[in-house]
This record gives sequence, C-alpha cells and structure tokens, in this order.
Amino acid sequence: MDATTSTTNPRKRNLLISRNYAFLWSGQAISNLGDMVFDTTLVLWVATKIAAGQSWSPLAVSGVMLSAALPVLLVGPLAGVFVDRWDKRRTMLLMDGIRTLLIALLFLTALPLPLHFSPFVQLGLIYATVALASTCAQFFEPARTTLLGDIVDEADQARAGGLGQVSRNLAVIIGPPLAAPLLFVVGVQWALLINALSFVASFIAILAVRLPSRVENSESASKQVPNFWSELATGLRFFAHSRVLVTLLISIIIVTLGTGALNALDVFFVTQNLHTDPNLYGVIGMGLGVGSILGALLSAFFTQRLGVVRTYWGCLVSAGLLMLLYSRMNSFVPAFIVISFVGIPIAALNAAMFPLLLHAAPRELLGRVVAVLTPSLTLASLLSTVLAGFLASNLLLGFHATAFGVTFGTIDTIFSVSAILIILGGLYALINLRHIRLDEKPSSPQEEIAIAE
Repeated sequence: MDATTSTTNPRKRNLLISRNYAFLWSGQAISNLGDMVFDTTLVLWVATKIAAGQSWSPLAVSGVMLSAALPVLLVGPLAGVFVDRWDKRRTMLLMDGIRTLLIALLFLTALPLPLHFSPFVQLGLIYATVALASTCAQFFEPARTTLLGDIVDEADQARAGGLGQVSRNLAVIIGPPLAAPLLFVVGVQWALLINALSFVASFIAILAVRLPSRVENSESASKQVPNFWSELATGLRFFAHSRVLVTLLISIIIVTLGTGALNALDVFFVTQNLHTDPNLYGVIGMGLGVGSILGALLSAFFTQRLGVVRTYWGCLVSAGLLMLLYSRMNSFVPAFIVISFVGIPIAALNAAMFPLLLHAAPRELLGRVVAVLTPSLTLASLLSTVLAGFLASNLLLGFHATAFGVTFGTIDTIFSVSAILIILGGLYALINLRHIRLDEKPSSPQEEIAIAE
C-alpha cells in the first residue's frame, strides 16, 4: 500500500492551498485562458482572413501547429539542463517577459496601420511568434514544476495537481467560444492584446510568490556551471534507471496514443457512428472538458482514499474501460454521458502524476526530467494523430466485421484498440509501481544509477 502523505497534525485547508500557490495558480489560470484564446484566434485568423479562399489554406493552418510543436521536440530536451542550473522564479519571470514582448510585437502588426503586410509576411510573423513563444514555454514549464514542488507541501501535491488540471480545462472550455467573437466582432488585435496581458498577469503573480528560505539558499548555492553535455547525460541516465519515471513515461505515452486517436477521429465518430449533426461535435468536447474538471476536483479525494499509486493505475484502467464503452455508442445522448465520465479518470491520473514525479526526481534534476517527458508526449500525440488518420483513410477504410454478434466499423475499431492499449498501460503501471511508497525518500541520482548498474 502506498502512502501519499506524511503524518501531520490536522490543519485548516485553504481553497488554493497556500498564499504562494494561490498566486501561482491564479496567474497560470489567466495565462492558460489567454493562450487558448490566442491559439484559437490564430487558427481562425489564418483560415478565414489571411488565407481565406486559397488552396493552401489548410497547409497554412497546419504551419501554426507545426511552429508550436517543433520547439517542444528540438528545444525541450535541452532546456531542462539550463532550468536545473538557473533560478526557477527568475527563469519564469524572464520567459513571461519575453512572451509579452513577442505577442505585443505581433499585436502591432495587426493594427490598421498605413504599412501593409502581404499574406506570406503575416504568416511568417505568426509562425516566428508562435515558435519563439513555444521555445519560452520549454523553459517556463520545467521551472514551474520545480517551483510548485518548492512551495507545496507533500500532503497537498496531489491537490495542487488537480487544481492545475482545473485551470487548464476551464481554459479549454471557455477559450475557443470566446476567441471567435473577439476575432469577428472586435478584431484579431484584441485577442492578441488579451494574450499579452495574460502574460503580464502571470508575471505579476510569480513576482508575488515568496520562496521558502531553504529554496533561496539552494538557488544561491548552485552557481557552478559543469559541462552541458555531461549534465544532459546525467539526467538521461537517471531517467532511464528510474522505474517510476520510465513507467510514467510509457504509460502516459500509451494514454496519449489512445486520446490522440480520439482527438483526430471523434468528429467522424459523431457523424458516422452517432448519426448526428457535426455541429454537436463541439458539445462532445465540452462534455469531456466538464468531466475533466470534475475529475481534477475529485483527484485529492481519490489519492487520499486510495493512495497516489492506486489512483494512477486505477484511473488508467478506468479510462480505458470507459473509452471502450464509448466506442460502442450509436446515439448522441448516451455517448455524451460516457465521454463526460471518461474525462474524470484522465484528469485524476494527470493530477496523481504530479506527486509521483516529484517523488521520483530530485530537485536538482527535475528540469531535465520534465524536459524528457514533455517532448516524448508531444511526439506521441503527433504520431497518434497521423497514425489514426492513416488507418481511417487507408488500411481500415470501409472496414466492417461482426464478432460474437457485435458489429465493428472503421472508427469504433480504432477507438476500441486505443481503449485496450490504455487498459494495458494501466496494468503495466500496476505491476511496476505496486511497491512504490511516497513516504520513502528516493535515491540520489548517483545511487539510482549505481543500483541499476
């Protein structure tokens, strides 16, 4: 049985855990909303304004996605080395400052000025802004994860992970519906201004965070600058020899492969399997978002009752079973109910992942650990989207089979296989994490590698 918290005296629980976490959460919630409005606006701006009516319009929209993804894959694995060296709070402030300036410059190009930019120049400016902002995020996110571990007690880490999921899912629900009116009613510059101001809000919130004295002493003590490549190799070796981290990576990649298929093909599932209007596709996504918010809010309850490890693998298995049930739906209302429930375990397992990550990785390597996880999951998401589209358009196009009285078509078969993969990922996590106790101090990087070798 895993222990999720150390024994402490009963204490009054604040809604947002502590003053420091409240500032960090509030700033990030505003920033998440600004990002979602920004991302949606860019897609609409490119598709309906800059490249409207052009044969290359879909390619132009894809360029926005590619500009955001490439820094994750190219810069992300290297950024963790610098994050582990640098002061975490200052790193976050610097990245928010840079992103504010980047969006502000793009805002100026969207103003009705006498200087006219051609569509290709506008696209180049958008791609460059998105790529540079995404590069900043590769430094910001590992620093934020480390800072969260510094300011949140172990007893509240699962709850902090859940609250973080709440802010992200609220942004997903609120952001896209807000973006379209901003673009078409008041103009793209207002959506850009909102995103720039969201980074200002995040900057101010981080500035208000007061670091514990032990963290300030640790930051000031780590001034030596070893060889970059040896630091990177140390982080990779530690990750490879950590059973917890490898299990997290493999299991979450499996989940990403399953959810990637859902993201890529759900619109076709709505029309072909649920036999309903494509306009209701957004409602299905909203159901998943609402379920995710509920799961994030319940994550602390799950971890307190079941423990972090049981919550993690149990939610994986539950998500797989629910997705398998979703794949068999053939009418809208039952499908909406099931997909809403799918969001609960997915959000809860993401929240449970946070204390597991902090337990497995020492603070001095946390940046490099996050810099391995994030690009890996991004790559898995890209691959799953491409693979799902290829299977539905080629190998399984027109597929139809009956087994034990159950009929299988193209989309529901892909969803069923994805669900089975998620279940297997949960069982894999169960086997590999069953002896993990969060009340035991993890090994140092040197001890972990020496034990494995």
